[in-house]
Amino acid sequence: MKHILATGALSLSLGLAATGAFAQATTIPGEQVGLAVGAPLPEGVYAIDTFIYRSPSAPSSTLTGAADTSINVPVLVWSTPWTPLGGRLELLAAQPTVSAYGRAGGATGVRDLSVNVGTLLGGIWAFDLGNNFGVSLLGAVHLNDLDADRGVVRLNNGTFAGAPLLPQLSSNTYRIGFAGSYTGAGYNLTANLTYNFYDSPGKFDGANLPGFNTRGPFRISDALLLDLTATKKFDLFNEGKAKFEIGPVAYGAINLDPSATAGIFGTQSGRAGRFAVGGLIGYDFGKFSVQAIVATDVVSTVTYAQPITGITKTNYSTDGMFRVIVPLYNPPAPAPIAVVSKY
Repeated sequence: MKHILATGALSLSLGLAATGAFAQATTIPGEQVGLAVGAPLPEGVYAIDTFIYRSPSAPSSTLTGAADTSINVPVLVWSTPWTPLGGRLELLAAQPTVSAYGRAGGATGVRDLSVNVGTLLGGIWAFDLGNNFGVSLLGAVHLNDLDADRGVVRLNNGTFAGAPLLPQLSSNTYRIGFAGSYTGAGYNLTANLTYNFYDSPGKFDGANLPGFNTRGPFRISDALLLDLTATKKFDLFNEGKAKFEIGPVAYGAINLDPSATAGIFGTQSGRAGRFAVGGLIGYDFGKFSVQAIVATDVVSTVTYAQPITGITKTNYSTDGMFRVIVPLYNPPAPAPIAVVSKY
């Protein structure tokens, strides 16, 4: 089964300090790994849900290690019957949600919170080039100005700690993606490049709180993301069909404007980014498919100071992902036309 990208997730590297050392992408790095993004979907309707959990290596007593984060991205895709210029037109909608979970207990620990990301609407134009090669072009927008939250951080004792958690949601996020896939012989070899850009500077509604820039304006950096997949399906259980999938994945993101100042305390974002490497396993149950992915950073610009020595160390994060893909509807194959010969 060829799957579409789980679009619309959010990059949340939770840095409660003024490090500004994380990418400002609205698309989460790695949200598309494991999916043959460049290959057109068969006509039909598909539901895709991707859950991502991220945990930093920094101790919970440090600001950049204060919380784990998760993102849930439910996506509905309609692969239409329309093929302008030979490319399948696919329409999609998503409603991502971001959550943070404080790692430290007590009154000064971070209180759990949830943030709604703007509804994503978009379309994909996917081409079958023959010989199991495909390419696609994505255009989409997160309507953050319509229904996104800003994210308010509070401690367990109720004390206000900072806002907005996600300054990039002060503007609509516009997204362009280019992907190529090879899907022959059970392989999924896919590379996908995604570009996020904004109506910067962005502003939230309401007034700034005393001592905090909670409204803006925020200068948001554009971001570039790369997702790589190299998996293969096997008939592991002698079922007569290759259903078990395994292989490596890699992904990363980087800010394109190092002078942007959209950190939680208005700090510069710098040339921030990360790159992670990991692996994927999956299984096609027929009615639905599942994938599980674990990856860890090999490059990261996020840092923290060791509590005892004060030595600056790199804050590497580990991601765990679980995805379910359900084909909801595929049109029946057309009935064969009877051929009547007249003698």
